[in-house]
Amino acid sequence: MKTTRVGLVTKEWPPQVYGGAGVHAVQLTEALRDLADVSVDVHCFGGTRTDGAFGYSTPASFESANPAVQAIATDLDIANNLQNVDVIHSHTWYANMAGHFGSLLHGVPHVITAHSLEPLRPWKAEQLGGGYQISSWAEKSAYESADAIIAVSDGMRADVLAAYPNVDPTKVVTIRNGVDVDRFKPTTDPALLTELGINGRYAIFVGRITRQKGLAHLLRAWQNVPAEYGLVLAAGSPDEETIGNEVKALIEELQKTRSNVIWIPDMLPHEKLCALLTSADLFICPSIYEPLGIVNLEAMGCETAVLATRVGGIPEVVADGNTGKLVNYSGDGATLEADLSKAIIELMNQPVLLKQYGEAGRKRAAAEFGWPAVARATLALYQSLIK
Repeated sequence: MKTTRVGLVTKEWPPQVYGGAGVHAVQLTEALRDLADVSVDVHCFGGTRTDGAFGYSTPASFESANPAVQAIATDLDIANNLQNVDVIHSHTWYANMAGHFGSLLHGVPHVITAHSLEPLRPWKAEQLGGGYQISSWAEKSAYESADAIIAVSDGMRADVLAAYPNVDPTKVVTIRNGVDVDRFKPTTDPALLTELGINGRYAIFVGRITRQKGLAHLLRAWQNVPAEYGLVLAAGSPDEETIGNEVKALIEELQKTRSNVIWIPDMLPHEKLCALLTSADLFICPSIYEPLGIVNLEAMGCETAVLATRVGGIPEVVADGNTGKLVNYSGDGATLEADLSKAIIELMNQPVLLKQYGEAGRKRAAAEFGWPAVARATLALYQSLIK
């Protein structure tokens, strides 16, 4: 059988992986490469790499430009180098125009994985300023021209079609994110807990500091949680200064009266992250927008119960009453915070139930969200488009 040659374009690539889209790009690439008759060339932002990926720096004349303009300039450079592939697969708006331009230039199909949508993230204007109009244009143009769009959940598929009604629904398919349960598995490291000053039972948040992830809502909710319960925050990479300062102030306010609120702003090595997830009684995902939420799958892989919001694709991952609990979000932050406080207290008071949820979560992650199946479905989509 002829080898299928894939040009995968992503902003995030090790060591610069800070969100679910980057995790997805890495894991999908590894799973595709494990299949027979597939080759994957990775084209990424962030400069030269030593792992075989083709890394691109921002062109020198754009180094002081708006981040959205920098992304488009980098995309043009990448597009010029996407020859000799059978299909281009881009991830996030940062890379979508490289895929779009590359498709036009080299006459090959372009596949997009929809990890998030600019129209549903208006707070990005805080980060990009006028560049938000550019990122919105880039995403819309690429989606409407793509040969296929992979939605990471059924909820995300509905969002794509609502946001971009000119997109042909037959081109939008759901292939859910995966998790490697051989990497994300129960892991113990008592010395790490001692090193970080973690004593007693605790809940954990893992994610970027951005409006989307709802961390500020969690921190306000935690003000009403009994002080006997600890909170560990593996949270960094703020989108912009305003949200970064807001979260920092909320954490410091809690730490004035609680010694068991631990903030880890730097990215953790994998083994340490797994150990913190495993030792936690509860993983909390308070997102106000979440196409799927790989981080929930990672917590489930580590046998940790999940409390999350009922938004986007999260209900397709977290089985309410079986692997965790879901709370509603209707756009009212104060109501969300009250509901989170109530649910946290209710769950932390039931350690036996949390253990049951954790065990069920790992079984669900292993049975329904493996990367080999994701790779096979993705390859089948590629091959259906290649002429």
